[in-house]
Amino acid sequence: MEKYSSDSLERLSGILDYREAELLADFATRSIDGIRRFSEKRLASDYRQNFALDVDRILHSMAYTRYIDKTQVFYLIKNDHITHRMLHVQLVSRVARTIGRFLGLNEDLIEAIAIGHDIGHPPFGHDGERFLSNICTLFNIGGFYHNVQSVHFLEKVERKGRGWNLCLQTLDGILCHDGEIHNLRVEPIAGKKFSDLESEIELKKSGDPVRFIPMSLEGCVVRFSDTVSYIGRDIEDAIRLGLINRFELPAESVSRLGDTNGKIVYSLVTDIILNSYGKPYVSFSPEVSEALKRLKKFNYDRIYMNPVIKKELSKIEQLFKEMFSRFLDDIAENKRSSPVFKNFIDGMSDDYMATHCPAEIVRDFISGMTDQYFLRQFPEVQRPKPIRL
Repeated sequence: MEKYSSDSLERLSGILDYREAELLADFATRSIDGIRRFSEKRLASDYRQNFALDVDRILHSMAYTRYIDKTQVFYLIKNDHITHRMLHVQLVSRVARTIGRFLGLNEDLIEAIAIGHDIGHPPFGHDGERFLSNICTLFNIGGFYHNVQSVHFLEKVERKGRGWNLCLQTLDGILCHDGEIHNLRVEPIAGKKFSDLESEIELKKSGDPVRFIPMSLEGCVVRFSDTVSYIGRDIEDAIRLGLINRFELPAESVSRLGDTNGKIVYSLVTDIILNSYGKPYVSFSPEVSEALKRLKKFNYDRIYMNPVIKKELSKIEQLFKEMFSRFLDDIAENKRSSPVFKNFIDGMSDDYMATHCPAEIVRDFISGMTDQYFLRQFPEVQRPKPIRL
């Protein structure tokens, strides 16, 4: 096997940069244009491009590992074939890279945004997010939003508070990924700086309305792909659990998109490619956008708000409140045996400890928990019962 020298590896990296310049679309983001908050001297032996390096850093983060036991939609239900957060982000990555390839975009940037976009999700999905947000607001540290927390984790919590120093384009795409908001078309806002990222985060936490728009087409693609990846998959999970029947899907949506996850994904991806190719924006056709909007409403009414899966909701909310209060007391009393010290604070950087108040520390600790770790903080008698369908 030929042994490459540092010089030859550097030349190969240069070839990749040249290939991007030649092959990517005019509106695509080049890896060479990646912007980091803190400059890093590139070693000759490190031939990875900026966004490929971001992918690797996210993959090796502790928060990424914890995706494996984070709720997507259905919690307290024992079924090995129900989608969890880890699978969801991989589906988003795959769908987004497929679209990006046909549009001539940067697939490394797309992958980095896709696999990092839900890292800030707390246990128990969007219900857990709402509970934690209510608590955070009471303690005057701003509302809790998983996209904001994803950026916070990657910048200020990971690596014991040192963060990963990811590119602005990656962090911006993660912040602006919101797949719950329905858009016919999204056109990126170019030229953002880290100061813009910080302003958007503070505005969101304050509760003021803020319309997140990615700075890159790659970020726009991930935003659309988030919806594409969950809409049909949640339907299949709900059918598998007996919550809905396939024939109940809205006829107008089925006629345009199909009635299975595979058909829905194919219809949506094809429509995005046809309506976005060569354009400075990402878009659905009006007809497909309307069909998708109807399907999202169906999912909200019949799946996400289904009382059958909300049986233990009040108990989980109470556990969030109790846990937050307990860990705040542990910090105030300097109780070193507490999990908040042993599994979070110990070894944290001086900078993190100096810039985070106790309520923010507890927020970061709880939001990073897996569902099962959360439940293990309580005696079995207090834990919510499994939901049997």
